[in-house]
Amino acid sequence: MLNASYEPLCVVPMRRAVVLILAEKAVVVEAGTEVMRSASSAIQVPHVVKLCRYVRVPYRRQIPLTRRAVLARDAHRCVYCMVRADTIDHVVPRSRGGRNEWTNVVAACARCNHRKGDRLLSEIGWTLSTQPIQPSATVALVLGWAKRDPSWDRYLGYDSPLEIVAASAS
Repeated sequence: MLNASYEPLCVVPMRRAVVLILAEKAVVVEAGTEVMRSASSAIQVPHVVKLCRYVRVPYRRQIPLTRRAVLARDAHRCVYCMVRADTIDHVVPRSRGGRNEWTNVVAACARCNHRKGDRLLSEIGWTLSTQPIQPSATVALVLGWAKRDPSWDRYLGYDSPLEIVAASAS
């Protein structure tokens, strides 16, 4: 769902989006090919909706660092070998003064995480496939969403980590 200014607000269930459209509180920006029908009307299934009135959103400074969010940011791919990741790893190990922050945490498969242990990348000759970055607040809205619709990408901004990960994976 987008604000009246086309700023991403949140992800809402399809049913909520349809209710907002029928109540004339939102309009469809992008719709799918599927159609929802009732006894008296039919509506295309909305993929992106925009509110008719602007909603002021409080600014959030820090995006919470969670395992699920790190895996989503890195597209569930190990940054060392590109297989499916199921753990997170600190690039600079915490035992060596590494901090628990977005720029030091990456997705890793259990094998690579175990092999790396508490060593630095320079000590074992490894490199990162992508540099870890802190996601913007806009992208954080959909990081935890299991099924991200590709039609959302153009509203998240060019510099979003999700687009960077998608581009590097292809």
